[in-house]
Amino acid sequence: MRRVFVTGAGHGIGRAIVEAFAREGDRVAFCDIDTKRGEEVAVATGARFFALDVCDKAALEGAVQSLLEEWGDLDIIVNNVGIGGFEPITETTVEHFEMILNTNLRSAFITARLLAMHREKMGASNPYGRIVNLCSTRYLQSEPNSEAYAASKGGIWSMTHALAVSLAPFHITVNCIAPGWISVNEEEVLRPDDHAFHLSGRVGRAEDIARTCLFLCEAKSDFINGQCITVDGGVTKKMIYPEE
Repeated sequence: MRRVFVTGAGHGIGRAIVEAFAREGDRVAFCDIDTKRGEEVAVATGARFFALDVCDKAALEGAVQSLLEEWGDLDIIVNNVGIGGFEPITETTVEHFEMILNTNLRSAFITARLLAMHREKMGASNPYGRIVNLCSTRYLQSEPNSEAYAASKGGIWSMTHALAVSLAPFHITVNCIAPGWISVNEEEVLRPDDHAFHLSGRVGRAEDIARTCLFLCEAKSDFINGQCITVDGGVTKKMIYPEE
C-alpha cells in the first residue's frame, strides 16, 4: 500500500487524482483551501483531508510532517495545486504575482524539500519514491495577461528536472505533467468546434491527467525521470495560421 499526498484536491484534476489512487487501494491524504469540497472528497474516497492554504508555509509543512511521522514515510507526492488569476500586467500588483508563485511553485518546493530531508534522515532506505508536479502547456505557450501563471508553471518545469537530479540518491523520480484544455467545470458548455480543435477529437477530462499520474507512479516507470509529459490532445503540435 503506497502512501500518497496530493495538494489542491478538493475538485477537478486533484480530486480525480485522489480518486484514482484510492481505487488502487493506496493510503491517500490531500489538502485544499476549500473545506466543504475537501470534506466531500474525503467522505467519497476515504482519504485524509487537511484544510489549509498552501501559501501558509507552517500549515503545509505541518500537514506533511504529521503524515511522515504517522505513516513513517511518503511514497508519492503529487503537487497539483494551482491557480490562474490572469490580470493585465499594468494592473497586476507585485503581491498578486507573489501569491500566484507561492501557491503554484513554492508549495511544490516545500513538499519536495520535506520529503528529501526525511529520506536523508532515514538513510534513503525506501527504494521507491515519486514526485509528480502539475505543470501546464502555458510553460511554453502564452496569451496576454498571464505573466504570473506562466512564470509559476515555467518554474515548475525547471524545478522538476532540478529535483530529479537532486533526489536521485533518495530513489525518488520527479516528473511533471503539462495538461492542455481540461474541462473540470460541470457548467462549461463545450461546442463541437472545441472538441474538433484537438487532434484527439475531444476536450480533455480530469481522468486523463489522473491516469497519466498513475502511470508515472508505477514501479516499472522508474526509467522516466526529470521529464515533462504533455497531455493536451495534440494541440501543441498543431501548426495554426490565420484564416484568409
